Amino acid sequence: MEEMNLTKMDASNEKHKLVLTELYEQVLLNLGEDVSREGLEKTPQRVAKAMQFLTSGNHINPDEIMNQAIFHEEYSEMVIVKDIEVYSMCEHHMLPFFGKAHIAYIPDGKIVGLSKIPRVVDAYSRRLQVQERLTIEIRDCVQRTLNPKGVAVVIECAHMCMQMRGVQKQNSKTTTSAFTGLFLSNDATRKEFINLVQTKNN
Repeated sequence: MEEMNLTKMDASNEKHKLVLTELYEQVLLNLGEDVSREGLEKTPQRVAKAMQFLTSGNHINPDEIMNQAIFHEEYSEMVIVKDIEVYSMCEHHMLPFFGKAHIAYIPDGKIVGLSKIPRVVDAYSRRLQVQERLTIEIRDCVQRTLNPKGVAVVIECAHMCMQMRGVQKQNSKTTTSAFTGLFLSNDATRKEFINLVQTKNN
């Protein structure tokens, strides 16, 4: 059954790739390009494949990623995974934004395998996104699956829609944050998280 579902998914992906290829060829033609020249001959196929990858998070359930590696432990101090690379696409202009995510939680009897947190970041970021929603979605996923005493998420990104076009401010970065539980109610806990995020590795 699983092999059959994978075959159907592969066939569906290939069908969508063909449709996207035709559409991107039309985009290039409407931009005044010659799609028959050497450099552009296979560009529509390449872009179609790239866009399928960059939006592949639409077909991933982040809760399932977390639930694959939840363990019962009495550890109750802050767990932080910082400097997680983020690559996403702005849904307003379909241009990249990228940077780093810093995620912490305070366990309440359950921990998660550390690799699952970056995978959740990928699952949500590989979609057409806005940074504000991305921050909240990651926070809510960790809170929902682990039910910890608190979750903290900070994301810092550079946005190509600001740097390549529009206001063209090349050195600007956007920081978003979202908290639950002790990170909201306890100033000392929140400050500890911020200090750990800002501490540079030697």
